[in-house]
Amino acid sequence: MNTNSPGAAARFAAAYAALTAAHEVGDYLVQRTTDARAKGKPGPEGAAACRRHVTSYTATQAVALYAADRYLGLGLNWRRAAASLALSAATHYAADRCAEHWADDSDDAPALVRAAHALGKGGWLMNDRRAGALLDQAWHKGWIGLAAAVAAGRA
Repeated sequence: MNTNSPGAAARFAAAYAALTAAHEVGDYLVQRTTDARAKGKPGPEGAAACRRHVTSYTATQAVALYAADRYLGLGLNWRRAAASLALSAATHYAADRCAEHWADDSDDAPALVRAAHALGKGGWLMNDRRAGALLDQAWHKGWIGLAAAVAAGRA
């Protein structure tokens, strides 16, 4: 290990900042409007839109993480960075497939939606039009924290 490289805490902070900033850019600026509208629809159309969005989102995060590593001299291990991006992508896809279902408490609702209702968030989700988006963002940012920890760890 390079003794001049930053410690794990500094790598985590930088990775979290880069991944979170890229999350905002990828989720709001890079995402195509057509994909945003379709990603929560059932069937192949929704799945394809969500895959396109998550692909561009993950590419945005990869560029940000690479730039932070390169310009801040973080010394990230790229196997761990790739694992962190895969974690972020998979959990992002899982939540975004729920985009149209946050208020649905039926047995046919996506697992993440059923879990939110089981945790007592059902009333909030059904009565506050902003609740689904807020829960979605909390989910994403929680997983980004874990992804940053994966990226910042030792080889």
